Amino acid sequence: MATGLKALPFSFGAHFLALIAAIMVLVWCIHFRGGLAWEAENKNLIFNIHPVLMLIGFIILGGEAIMSYKSFPLEKQVKKKIHLVLHAIALILGIIGIYTAFKNHNESNIPNMYSLHSWVGIGAITLYGIQWIYGFVVFFYPGGSSEIRRHSLPWHVLFGMFVYVAAVANACLGFLEKLTFLEVNGLEKYGSEAFLVNFTAIATVLYGVFVFLTILSEAPTSDDHSYTAIS
Repeated sequence: MATGLKALPFSFGAHFLALIAAIMVLVWCIHFRGGLAWEAENKNLIFNIHPVLMLIGFIILGGEAIMSYKSFPLEKQVKKKIHLVLHAIALILGIIGIYTAFKNHNESNIPNMYSLHSWVGIGAITLYGIQWIYGFVVFFYPGGSSEIRRHSLPWHVLFGMFVYVAAVANACLGFLEKLTFLEVNGLEKYGSEAFLVNFTAIATVLYGVFVFLTILSEAPTSDDHSYTAIS
């Protein structure tokens, strides 16, 4: 399926939404929630690292990796390396982000893995890691045969899209879960912080939509540099 439209405008839209979402999550965690810290008496500061790394590191960089074959008129091998490296960084930051949630829970005597958000999150990061390892081995090093790459590519793309949808959906679950906890503990339901969190979630969804519009559109140059030329 393809839109028949040029990918570049959609990619610029995605970049803009990524910037807006990143600014909003930083404002939320630093201005409203008190900042970020790896070690602190206030354990909430440790947790604040989680939404920042999961959104900026996992969702945004993961989306940029997906769009890398359609965003810029570069050589195929350059795009392949950008795709690989951005996904690796997204995966690493996602793992660190999940670790900070466990760290916060453990140091605050809060149970782990009790919510749908946590279950889907562990599933998404695990599948993301499997997808990256498979892509590295088959498409990068040592590399599968041309037949294996050709047959694997559609499934690699489809599976990657599925995992990314799960990641974006789970980010929204996370925003909802945290906002619900805050409101139960006295946060004003129609206050500026509540609106900021909701708009951050909306920007995250719109970013995901523009990522998919980008990869379903035509690359800036010929098909030799398109997403389907990953092999």
